[in-house]
Amino acid sequence: MAGATILVLNGPNLNLLGVREPATYGPDTLADIEESCLERAAELDLAVDFRQSNHEGQLVDWIQEARENADGIVLNAGAYTHTSIAILDALKASELPVIEVHLSNIHRRENFRRHSYVSEAAQGVICGFGALGYLLALEAMAQLIKRD
Repeated sequence: MAGATILVLNGPNLNLLGVREPATYGPDTLADIEESCLERAAELDLAVDFRQSNHEGQLVDWIQEARENADGIVLNAGAYTHTSIAILDALKASELPVIEVHLSNIHRRENFRRHSYVSEAAQGVICGFGALGYLLALEAMAQLIKRD
């Protein structure tokens, strides 16, 4: 596990964290979350490659690249969670451990948010803990990689 690289991917509208619906998504910006992830990853002896895109195809490209460049994927796919079979297929093809993260509790929101294509490829899902969810995902990923 020493020095394992975790790709932390963020989907559409997550670049607006801190200003977009802070009552739902919290006050932290994506830069705040990235900084926290880098700090926690260093404590866990992990490297983090942290990225965000509003474009589905870009996320698919990065997931495909992860097959060669990463040891695991933490993914907050945003709205693509509920719509993207392309992301699901890329995650399955990556053959990497995947942890799905959501800032809000998607099960307490609109019905359409309760279905996740990402979950079909994920070892686990962390939702409802705000920015802390990313740190919990890194801890879980460290355990998954150590176990394997």
